[in-house]
Parts: sequence; structure tokens; C-alpha cells
Amino acid sequence: MNPIIQAITASQVKTDVTPFKVGDGVRVHTKVREGDKERVQIYAGIVIAHKGSGIHETFTVRRISYGEGVERVFPVNSPNIEKIEVETESEPMRARLYYLRDRKGKAAVAVKQRENRTAAAAAPATAKA
Repeated sequence: MNPIIQAITASQVKTDVTPFKVGDGVRVHTKVREGDKERVQIYAGIVIAHKGSGIHETFTVRRISYGEGVERVFPVNSPNIEKIEVETESEPMRARLYYLRDRKGKAAVAVKQRENRTAAAAAPATAKA
């Protein structure tokens, strides 16, 4: 990449972003301006795509709202994003989870959850004793 462009965009890229990956359940806190007032609105869902790098990095969050699937694309480095909280971690087997679009009901939010490694290792030892 051009060094001039890198120098300009380096100040725009956020460094304090919470690490997350595709399949994680996240809560995105976005700033909403209504007239002269500003408030924080939370958009919670599953990350189904994570694209780009640097200043152009975006992620797509999908949620089910009143029985209808809703997707929203967020730029990671946007000044309108206050913070990103990871609710649940997952073990995705793909880079994009677009297959969730075809599912209905609970299956639309079913992603293999990451189990706690220490609890899983301790459980078989107690079962054998």
C-alpha cells in the first residue's frame, strides 16, 4: 500500500477493539443522534461475516427480530461504534455463516458454542473415579 495512505489512515484505525470472530454472539453499542441529543443503542446478534483489513474492515451481525432475520453491516473503525462486547464464543468451521439465512426458528441462531476447556478436562476425570 502507498506509504502516504498508510500514514493518513493510521490515525483513523482503532487500537482498542475487542477481538471477536465469525460465529460469536456480540452486542454492538452504537451512537445514535436524534436532533441535538445523542444516545447509545445496542444491536445484539451473531457475527456472520468479517471482511477487509485496516480502515476498510467491516463485520456483519445477524439477529432475529419479530420472526424476521435482520442483518446490519458495521465498520470496525467507525467513530459511531462505542464498543463491542462478546457475549458468547463459538467454534465456527467456516469464514462466513451465510447458511444461517436459510434457517428458521432456533436453528437460525444455532452455532456450535465453545466449551470451557478446564471444565471439559475435569469432567471425565471425576466420571471415571
